[in-house]
Amino acid sequence: MLPEKNIIVSIGGSVERAVKGEYSIDVKAVLSEAWQQTVKSRMSINLALFLVLIFGMMVSFIASSFFGGIELVIKDPELLQLINVIVTIAVWPFIAGIEMMGVYHAVNKPTQSKMVLSFLHRGSWVALSALLTSLLISIGFQLLIVPGVLLAVLLSLTVPLVVEKKLTPVQAIVLSVKALRFKVVPLLSIYVVLFMALIFLILPIALLIESSLAPLAIMVFLFGFSYLAPWYYNVKGVLYREIFGVYVDENTSEIDLADAVNKNSANKDTEHNGSDDTFSA
Repeated sequence: MLPEKNIIVSIGGSVERAVKGEYSIDVKAVLSEAWQQTVKSRMSINLALFLVLIFGMMVSFIASSFFGGIELVIKDPELLQLINVIVTIAVWPFIAGIEMMGVYHAVNKPTQSKMVLSFLHRGSWVALSALLTSLLISIGFQLLIVPGVLLAVLLSLTVPLVVEKKLTPVQAIVLSVKALRFKVVPLLSIYVVLFMALIFLILPIALLIESSLAPLAIMVFLFGFSYLAPWYYNVKGVLYREIFGVYVDENTSEIDLADAVNKNSANKDTEHNGSDDTFSA
């Protein structure tokens, strides 16, 4: 019997078409598809987010203790900023796995919460990408609010590019800006809907925080957020598929898709940037 041949297919858009603006974004269709995926598969993302949250709190506590305690850190803006950098470097390699869950859902592949560990080999590049994008967005907000908002939209897909397309942080940032600049209005509309949903969930807490109904408001927020957070990542997954495309091995089992993406990215490494994973520190 002849061995089964691996067939790599690209689903959705492509980098070549993206940089030319040759793609379309249907706001309603993106939100609707992502919501359907959320209803079916929100638990894996929620559990992964919970694990990352616990890990981030531990890192923050340990780092704050090293600098004299949380109370001292809160009073010192420079120390607080340093702690934020440390936490960002620590948690973003794991958040990259959550971002990729949304991408996998967009190509109808199931996910498990352990996917937060699947892309740690790109962790150094992901952390650097997160730091650079955060810095650029912060500068944008300090100059004027509008540039900050625009940069947040234009840089929103850099991490999946670093992981799935195996780009360096600078390459991912440049490519994200080049491609997303063509569809700023529909992209901004999508993120505004998600932001307004968050405000809608926070509003009851703000109104009832000092009343006896505060626990109920918090429970409503947590329940709603258990849908909103996966929806956000699934929206980003659908956008990534439609704009840049996703490489999938048709013969690969659904559970092992992460390995297929990693192997396919490795094969394309020299094509994109000629870098390796070791930075890679």
